[in-house]
Amino acid sequence: MGSIFQGFAWYEIVGPLWLALVIWLGYSYNKHIIKSPEYDVGSGRVKYFYTGLVLLYLLHGSPFSIIADHYLFSALMLQMSLTYFVVVPLLIIGLPFKWFKKYAWNHKLRLSIKVAGHPWLTLVIFSGMFTVYFIPSVFNVIHASIILTLTVKIVMLVYAFFMWWAIINPVRRLNDLAPLVRIGYIFFASLALMPIGFFFLLVLTAHYPAYQGTVGDIFPVMTAVYDQQLAGGLLKLIQLSSFIFAMYKIVQGWVWREEDEGHAYDKNFRVVQGVVIRVDDEKK
Repeated sequence: MGSIFQGFAWYEIVGPLWLALVIWLGYSYNKHIIKSPEYDVGSGRVKYFYTGLVLLYLLHGSPFSIIADHYLFSALMLQMSLTYFVVVPLLIIGLPFKWFKKYAWNHKLRLSIKVAGHPWLTLVIFSGMFTVYFIPSVFNVIHASIILTLTVKIVMLVYAFFMWWAIINPVRRLNDLAPLVRIGYIFFASLALMPIGFFFLLVLTAHYPAYQGTVGDIFPVMTAVYDQQLAGGLLKLIQLSSFIFAMYKIVQGWVWREEDEGHAYDKNFRVVQGVVIRVDDEKK
């Protein structure tokens, strides 16, 4: 396994820029959020945020990124799927909603975020870009240029953030979606990426020349077609798992909110001989 990294510079293996970025984000989070009296951050949010940061470095700064860029198409798919469907929501959940309210709703960028992050527009753009990116003729052109690859991935990262913003709904007054609508949103998001997933699983021809000559260097029994099929399976597994978990949390929060409202109703009202009396009025 060590031989596959021969010929790569140390900074390609270690990823110092990604390491510096993750350390800076972690330090800023600790200084400006955890230690700030303005925010009440529970241990759960802290774990989510730092888990997202660790995953971000492992996927893009560690030697795994070399495997994803040069050896296995399935590793690239694992890298992108985990980034867009796991890391992004972890980072959003890890930040306190009061922070989003301060820098989104009560900020001069509110209108820009509201327009650029329109839920349904975001869904179309992200799904469309993700699908088009993996069309073989498009992918082979983009993958040949580091600048093009980086640009496309950054834009998709931004729209993945907006997509999960609509699902998680950290600022309810900014592009607010009701729980049932968010469940429908997740359903359509999963449908939008089904064609590219089935393409990888069903097509029996290798379409990505950049990986055809190196796919066997790590797993000798692996072929380019098997690599594509594994990529399709990983995409659907990670995407559907994250969406199903999100739907579960939405339904759970919806039920809890309904129960809280019911308890509040029970405390404020009393039935006396068939007549509903508000407790506050009775005290008056």
